[in-house]
Amino acid sequence: MKEKSLFDFWYAVNNTEIILMPSHHLETFGTTVLNYHLISELMDTVNQTRVREGRLQAHRPQIITPAAYSKTILEGFGDEAKNYVDWLKEHEKEIHILQYGYTLKKEVFSENVISENIKTVTEKVHNEIKKKSDPFSAVLIGVDTPWDVCLVKLFWEVIRFSAGTNIREMQRQQMFEDDGGIPRGIRKEIEEAFLATSKDPSLIKHLGNKLQQYGVFEQYQDRFFSLVKTVRR
Repeated sequence: MKEKSLFDFWYAVNNTEIILMPSHHLETFGTTVLNYHLISELMDTVNQTRVREGRLQAHRPQIITPAAYSKTILEGFGDEAKNYVDWLKEHEKEIHILQYGYTLKKEVFSENVISENIKTVTEKVHNEIKKKSDPFSAVLIGVDTPWDVCLVKLFWEVIRFSAGTNIREMQRQQMFEDDGGIPRGIRKEIEEAFLATSKDPSLIKHLGNKLQQYGVFEQYQDRFFSLVKTVRR
């Protein structure tokens, strides 16, 4: 990463303040739409404040196998990571790692410039959103450029808020229970992916990538290649 880009990144992170957090955690078994209101001052302009409104679509949290996670953390690291990877493998059944992802919903994005100072605008937006009582709304102050980094920080904070509840709900459904060497939640997800691919052959590459990602391709390779032959007939 270039020095300027690195500076811009940390500048945005350190100057992001979440005024109103979503009151509800991310959905455990489905996608969540977060409605954000990002407020920032225009650079080199007095009493000009930009308000961006849009949506973040948070994907359903996915279980990551410790074996797959250990491969991920080794990328770009040397021998120093070995002891940690070994520890992960020794404690596989005790570790619950979730992967979250999000998509910016640009089709609902809008922005307005208001000729008032940022404190006044923030108070108005905050009060307006609180009146709506939307459990998935957020208000934050950030930088005008690069403003998308501010949203990444928001998403990270929402993950930190949600992860404990997501894990407990998955535990109640026994999704971390061992099922032939694979957490039950992953086994269920793979079965759903095979079923979807049998109906839509265009998903075959996605299925292969999923099996590789979870480090279980060898266990499913006969079934996978059988499906490949079937969908190509």
